[in-house]
Amino acid sequence: MTLKERDKKHLWHPLTQHKTHPETIAIVKAKGCVLTDEDGNEYIDAIASWYTCMYGHCNDDITSRVYEQMQQLDQVVFSGFTHEPAVKLSEAIIEILPKNQNKIFFSDNGSTSVEIGIKMALQYHFNKGDKRNTLIAFEDGFHGDTFGAMSVSGLSVYNGPFEDFFMDVKRIPTPNGKNNDAILNQLKDIVSQDKVAGFVYEPLVQGAAAMKMHTAEGLDMILKFCKANNIITVADEVMTGFGKTGHYFASDYVDTKPDIMCLSKALTAGLLPMAITSCSQDVYDAFYSDEMSKGLFHGHTYSGNPLACTAALAGIELLKSEEIQSNIKRIINSHQKFGARIKTHPKVLSIRQTGIIFALDLNIEMERYGNLRDKLFHFFMKNGVCLRPLGNTVYILAPYVITDTQLQKVYQVIEDALEIV
Repeated sequence: MTLKERDKKHLWHPLTQHKTHPETIAIVKAKGCVLTDEDGNEYIDAIASWYTCMYGHCNDDITSRVYEQMQQLDQVVFSGFTHEPAVKLSEAIIEILPKNQNKIFFSDNGSTSVEIGIKMALQYHFNKGDKRNTLIAFEDGFHGDTFGAMSVSGLSVYNGPFEDFFMDVKRIPTPNGKNNDAILNQLKDIVSQDKVAGFVYEPLVQGAAAMKMHTAEGLDMILKFCKANNIITVADEVMTGFGKTGHYFASDYVDTKPDIMCLSKALTAGLLPMAITSCSQDVYDAFYSDEMSKGLFHGHTYSGNPLACTAALAGIELLKSEEIQSNIKRIINSHQKFGARIKTHPKVLSIRQTGIIFALDLNIEMERYGNLRDKLFHFFMKNGVCLRPLGNTVYILAPYVITDTQLQKVYQVIEDALEIV
């Protein structure tokens, strides 16, 4: 019996309606940018397995470091204990984060990193005797699948059954260079009517919203308004972090830095689950008290896991290396050339790019999880490229180690797919 057949007996996959999509692809091996299935077929992983394996699958530099750590210390509770991988990681990540970030809090995944960011924002005001219950978030945002993260998300395709249980969230449009005044007026209306604790946002690129992009200037305007009104700003860089936008973080493009940052996915190079919620000294100080109740009472069993910390530390060292930084520039330039070539195609409605993130919208109406989208996905896989269209949007977010030859194959398969749309 094949893996695919055995899978159907017990497994329930994410983002899947199993009645209409009963089939899976069984991957048995991954190396660099290539996935291999149980039938020996190979696929270029052009989305870095949901933006995680940015230095390539089974990267020897990372796996060897984690193997060494396994022989020394695998796991210890992080409440009341510490260890060298966590301390070294804190030192390394603070060095590349925006300069106002000074403390890091560990959890397990992107959703929980946002959940903690929301709790920090709410409790920050509560601890100061200024209880605030409202949050602001962008329209069409996506921040995860736990309840706080769902509350600030705007994609009802995921959240519809749970909306009656959400927190009080006011949504604003993303800035496009033309609507700044309207957004500012909306913000003024919100703060005149509600006690706003925090603003949760994806900086520059909204991943699940089909790589929808907005301007750094407009975002900076919003962040300045929040600062002026003592609204805690929470940057969800789970997708954008660690070099994908061309800088270490999307927040590096914006003059006004967030009070809190949420990090996961590429944090551990796709090897192990872990997340970090970082914050400024000012946020941390609101919890620093003789009163036990003012502490942040949130914890995960595997918080600060030594193996995950080791993977993250190795990943940061690779990110800072001349080789990876050169590769990022190479991919950006390659995308720009591809974009210039493809943007006039009659089947292409628009293109956009931030760093190594490239997206094109097809000039056709498509459901997010409809038959035509599925047809495109299977066409890509049949031709040896793993791409997951978001409705009529096809995007590329490949590992930094992808070769020029592999990139050209990704581009060619996309162009070939335009002929079947």
